[in-house]
Amino acid sequence: MADDSTAKRYPATAIALHWLMLALIVAVYACILLRENYPRGSDLRDALKTWHFMLGLSVLTLVIVRIVMRLFIWKAPEITPQPARWQVLLAGIVHVGLYAFMIAMPIAGWLILSAEGKVIPFWGLELPPLMAADKPLGEQIQELHETGGTIGYFLVGLHAAAALVHHYIMKDNTLVRMLPGKR
Repeated sequence: MADDSTAKRYPATAIALHWLMLALIVAVYACILLRENYPRGSDLRDALKTWHFMLGLSVLTLVIVRIVMRLFIWKAPEITPQPARWQVLLAGIVHVGLYAFMIAMPIAGWLILSAEGKVIPFWGLELPPLMAADKPLGEQIQELHETGGTIGYFLVGLHAAAALVHHYIMKDNTLVRMLPGKR
């Protein structure tokens, strides 16, 4: 696995995790949006909400793996030509925002279920609650969670737009470093 700073692309495992997490985030949003098409109490609506929870917690699990790998195993390949310092700083801020989003949103969902006194489903397991039942607090966390979901659209969109600007306008290798395919 290429992990030195002279590599032109991220390691295949980093690339796979990046795109898998995008697919999971899209699925999380799709589940919660699609559930609105079904009547309250219907099996399909409840199933979509359960999938929303499980996929969200999967994002949390994988983002922890990504952080550990990024800190101890993978090094970011150099961007060529090198972007301006302000662009590197802005990219860092957006990446921190994305990581905070991928950590905070699933934890908020877990807290919401805990506050409602509900089971926290995770692929056949029942995770322990993070707090005692407290419906008013759960409603406040729910509002923050929904606001975070809206912010997430912008973070993901900004991240994707920046990659496309780097590729098509700045003509650097920012996007290519993370694309799947041959080395």
